[in-house]
Parts: sequence; structure tokens; C-alpha cells
Amino acid sequence: MRVLEHLKPKSVFSYFEDLCGIPHGSRNVKAVSDYCVSFAKEHGLEWMQDDAYNVIIIKPATAGYEKAPAVMLQGHLDMVCEKDMALTDLDMAKTPLDIAIDGDYIYAKGTTLGGDDGIAVACMLAVLASNDLSHPRIEAVFTTDEEIGMLGAAAIDLSPLQAKLLINMDSEEEGIFLTSCAGGVTASINLPVAYEETGKTPVEITIDGLQGGHSGIEIDKGRGNANMLMGRLLNHMKQVDFRLAELKGGLKDNAIPLSCRAVIMTDDVEAVQQAVQEYEQVLRHEYRTSDPNVSVHAAVLETGSCALNADSTKRAVSLLTNVPNGVQAMSMDLVGLVETSLNLGILELTQQGLFLSFAVRSSVSSAKQAVLERLESIAELLGGTVELFGDYPAWEFKKDSRLREIMMQTYRDLYGKEPEIQAIHAGLECGIFSGKVEGLDCISLGPDMMNVHTSKERLSISSTARTWDLVVETLKRLKDF
Repeated sequence: MRVLEHLKPKSVFSYFEDLCGIPHGSRNVKAVSDYCVSFAKEHGLEWMQDDAYNVIIIKPATAGYEKAPAVMLQGHLDMVCEKDMALTDLDMAKTPLDIAIDGDYIYAKGTTLGGDDGIAVACMLAVLASNDLSHPRIEAVFTTDEEIGMLGAAAIDLSPLQAKLLINMDSEEEGIFLTSCAGGVTASINLPVAYEETGKTPVEITIDGLQGGHSGIEIDKGRGNANMLMGRLLNHMKQVDFRLAELKGGLKDNAIPLSCRAVIMTDDVEAVQQAVQEYEQVLRHEYRTSDPNVSVHAAVLETGSCALNADSTKRAVSLLTNVPNGVQAMSMDLVGLVETSLNLGILELTQQGLFLSFAVRSSVSSAKQAVLERLESIAELLGGTVELFGDYPAWEFKKDSRLREIMMQTYRDLYGKEPEIQAIHAGLECGIFSGKVEGLDCISLGPDMMNVHTSKERLSISSTARTWDLVVETLKRLKDF
């Protein structure tokens, strides 16, 4: 028996369980893309698949809706693959998720669930498969590699499509309609380094137990960034003679890193252990609300001799100490909205150099550029370089939106309360799509999800059902658009 077989709407959760059985992390999307193509062939629907593995599936309007405007449904096929190493050794690139139910929530044991954005894909497939829904022409767009810079949305050709209405299903709070979002870019710093034999004692330092989270939605919650905290610790120990040998933290630039590991070479193990113990107490006090389980440990290793030389160690620690991170500015137009931020999501020391990868976001393009220039200036001073990837524009608020009006009224009629209209600091593909389709009228919605991009991710079953009803009724009402 399948885990979600008894849940309703049956078709939505059936397709979602199918998706959980297909590994589909970013850059590993061919299998899930081919699954969508097979679905289209099975249902006799027109389809397109491009070199980036984006898929478009078109379903004709039902009877009586032939003159209604076409509508685009959109979600992304990739997910963020994060796991709790203490709970599972599951290979998320090759093995299906181990999903389960806890009351009203679906989760994956020890890993992210991929409700972001698998539940959107499941809802879209359910609409396409249905024989009893009333709707205009449906143009379902399944994009790829959204989580690493919206690469699929940037690559996709939308010129064959007719739709000027877009329902994006990549939001995570029921009853909140998103109508604008930040733009963003991935910025990486590469710092050349030199190694030498040290003859010193290797000590492993780990920072762990942090809560992590989505680098857009949860960047304002004050949660600890393990990579930045490690840099702070190494700088705190600058009075101790040590050389940096290993350094690695974080898996995705758009996820606040949960842990970081360093290996240093030193002749003063006792001083290092003392500094680590003191630092753990400092962090436990500072992060007692946001990350009460933060821990810092030092352990002497048996082997190791090669490490960065003194100059490279100093430059690496200086870089980690001086790069900005977290919220840089709040919006002066919308109370409570983050305007500009960045997240040091990936940190790795290799033989080639020290690599840092940031997710940079802002709803103001000039502010985003200012952050990038600051990173470039810091990197240049220390002998490093900056590269940019996946730059995407902000999605600007549309004052007059007929689609928004219809969906808001539908929500009122179904649930007897007023939906909220909000902007979001996280990136959405609506901005890219608006740049490709002139006059596109967009809205973004989704069911309740918690702790996305972490192994604690949860998807509400009841909220998914209500969101499905909202989408179905909105499609029905577009007949008189």
C-alpha cells in the first residue's frame, strides 16, 4: 500500500507520491522531466521538452470555455536536497524519499520532502489528468533548476504559448497571495591559496545543531549561519598560532547552513580547546532563542600535516570575517519586508582555493548591485575573484490585476475570509516570465509548508486540499474573464 493512498484529493497526492519516488534535486532532473513527458503521452496531450529539461504540457479548453483566455499553471521540478546526517545516510541523488504522515503533515524521514515545489507539480498534473473539471486552455509549465538560480525559467522559450495569465504555485502559506518578489543572483568568491607541510597537530572543529532554513523567507529570523560562525571563531583564535587545513560547510547557497567543519594545524591544542569551549558558551547565549541547540566541538585527529601557509590562512580568515551576510536593508515601502540580503550558503576549501557561494537577493536592483560590488571589493583586496550566475529580475507589483481580483473573490466565497496580498523576499519565476511575456498577469499561491529547505520540512494535508479547491474554482470562474 502506498503511503498517501488514502488522502484526498486522491489524484494530487498520488502524483505527489510518484514524484517522491523519483530523485529530483537540482541538476538531477532528467528523470522527473521524462516522467512528465510520459504523463503527457499517456493522456494524449501536446507537450514540449527542451534541452534544459523544462516541460510544457497543453490541454485544450473544456466545452464552453473555448473563448476564455488561456491560463498558464507553473511550478518547478527540482527540489533542495538536504538531510540530517544523524538520522539518515540516504543518497538523495539515487534513492526515493522515505515519506511518512504525522497528523495533518507529510514529511520525509531525515531529509527534505520536496513539497517545494513537488506539490505544485502534483496539482498541475491532476488538473491535466482530470476529465471532470471546467477550465480554459491550460498551458502547464514545469521548469527546472529553480533552486539554484531559476536556470530553467531563464532558458525556456515561451513564445509558442498563448497565456497572458499565470498562476504560479510556488508559495508556502495558504491564504497569502504573492504579487511581487525580489530579484537575485548567485555570487561566488574564489580565493587562491598555497599549502605547505606544517608538522603541527591536527584539530577538528565542528559547529552544528543550528536550525537553518530558506535563505529568502527565513533570512530575517536571525538564525545562525554555520559558515559565518566558523569564520568568526577562526578570527577569534587569531592569537593562537594555527594553519587552516580543511574547511567545508553548507550544501546549497539558498539554504542557511546548518553545520560547518574545519581542521586546523596547531602546536597549542589546549589554547584551541579553551577558545572553542568559550565560543560555544557565547553562541549558546547569543542564539538561545533562534538556535538553542547550537554546539561547537574540538577533537584532536591522529593524522594530518599539510595546511595553508601563514599568509593564505590569514587571508582566508580575513575573507570570512569581512564578507557581509544576512539582512542588509529592510523595505522603506512595505513594513516588515526584507529589501536586500545575502546568504553564505556554501563554503569549501580545496587544493585550488577557498570557495564561497552566496545567494544575493533584493527588490531594488541598485541595492543588489551595491552588495555585489562590496563582495568584489573585499575579494580583490585579498587576491580573490567574484563570478556571478543565474541573475534574475525582480517581479514588480501590478496595480491592476484582473486575475488577482478573481482569485481573491473566489477565496472569500470559499472560506469566508479575506486573503492577504504580500510581497516576498524569496525569488519566484514570475519575474523572469514577466520579462518574456508582455503584459503577463501573475499571482503566486500554495498550501502551508514549514521549514522548507531543511530536513524538518512539513506539508499540510488539509491546506493542500483547500488550495486545490481554490485553483479548481478559479479556473472555473475564468470563463467570464
